[in-house]
Order: sequence, then C-alpha cells, then structure tokens
Amino acid sequence: MNKKNILLLFANLFSLFWRLIPFKIREFLFTSLFIIESRGSNSKNSLKRIFRIKDKLEWIINERAIKYGNGIHPKHEVTTYHKFFLDRIYDGDTVLDVGCGNGTVAIDIALNKKNSSIIGVDINSNNIAAANKLKNLFNLRNIKFITNNIIDQEKISCDTVILSNILEHIDSRNIFLNNIIKRTSAKLFLIRVPLFERDWQVAFRKEIGSYYFSDPDHKIEHTLDEFKNEIKLSKLKIKEIFTIWGEIWASCENDK
Repeated sequence: MNKKNILLLFANLFSLFWRLIPFKIREFLFTSLFIIESRGSNSKNSLKRIFRIKDKLEWIINERAIKYGNGIHPKHEVTTYHKFFLDRIYDGDTVLDVGCGNGTVAIDIALNKKNSSIIGVDINSNNIAAANKLKNLFNLRNIKFITNNIIDQEKISCDTVILSNILEHIDSRNIFLNNIIKRTSAKLFLIRVPLFERDWQVAFRKEIGSYYFSDPDHKIEHTLDEFKNEIKLSKLKIKEIFTIWGEIWASCENDK
C-alpha cells in the first residue's frame, strides 16, 4: 500500500471522530494553523511552506472530485473539453488517442462518431483495464484499447492524433512528436497542455524557487510562445490555437 492510500485509509477512519466537532470550530482551527505556519522572519520560506500545503489541498480536492464523479473527474463535464475534439473530428476518421488514460475522451468520440474507428494507447495497464470496462459498458464496436508505449508501437495509420495533456510529461518532445508523425502519417493533431501563464502565482512560485508545476511528473508547463516554438520545430503547422481553463488548446496540421 502506497503512502497516499495509507493517508486516505487513516483519513476515512479519523473523520468519523473529526466530524463530531462543529464545522465552524474545525474551520477556525485549520485557518489558525495555516496562519501560524505562514509566520516567520523569512517570508520566502514561509511562502514555500504554504504553497506546499496548498498543493496537498489541491490533491485532496481532486481526489474528492473524482469520488464525486464516480471515478471520472468532473472537469470532463464542466470544461466541456471533449467538444474541442468532437467538433474537429469528421465522422469516418480513424482517431488515435495517445495516453488515453481511462478512455473517457476516446469513448465519447466513439459514441458520437459512429463511423469512426478509435484507437486508445496508454502505457498504464490499469488505465487500459478501466477503459475496456467503459467500452464493454457501452457495447462499442468502433474502438479498441492497447497497453503500450506509443514509441514502441508499430505503425498505426490514422487521420487524427489526440494528445490531451501528454506533451508536458515528455522530456524530448520534438523527438516524440516527430516519431508519432512518422508512425501515423496523421494530418491533424489535436493538443492540450497546461499553460504556464494561467495564474500570477505560477510565475511567483518560480521566482521564489517553489515547485510550480501542477503535477510532479510534468517536465514543462508551456508559455504560449514556448508551445508555438515547439510545434514549429516539429514541422506541424498551427491551424487554430487559444487558451482556456488554464490550458493551451491547439489544432495542428501535418503538411508533410
């Protein structure tokens, strides 16, 4: 059992007693502790500690949000980001979803594009197992999921490649993108990445030397200019780009 699961088990047990204390008192105790933690003569170190606590709180919020969504993060619904992909995929296209996770996006495309063929690839076998459960639940015939690293995958001919919150996890992104271009010969790439310029606190955290990525596995969180330069290096052409929900959403064409 990993550290996070141990913490969750302890929290579930302790919460039975904790909730006996009225919420206003619990709120006062937490606020007081955070204020005390933020004190000290070195404001930079104080801020670093508070930002670490904030990161833990964000993790808790996401964990509860997924619980609320019965295993699916509510961001899929409230940000309507699936529509970004659906609106740009023709019914009949072959679509490759790289790093498909639990298959939520790929399943939605398969449901709405009945004449399309969808392929989801993810390196995590647990993700693929969850994706196949969803596939079987909807009895879909136009989708398949593969456990593999896309770089190790044999050539997959497709019209559209989806990279939804994937590039930020990759060190050699130019090599990664060019490999996918060669392996797929896809003409359209639909990409989402976190935006560095999403909030003043991100830049401030970087300035004071506090960890500022939204995920410990991220290798980069792009500025708009960084993203445009990386796409240009990959020889893709940006057809459409905008920022929303703290992310960059882009439709890119392969002119090769």
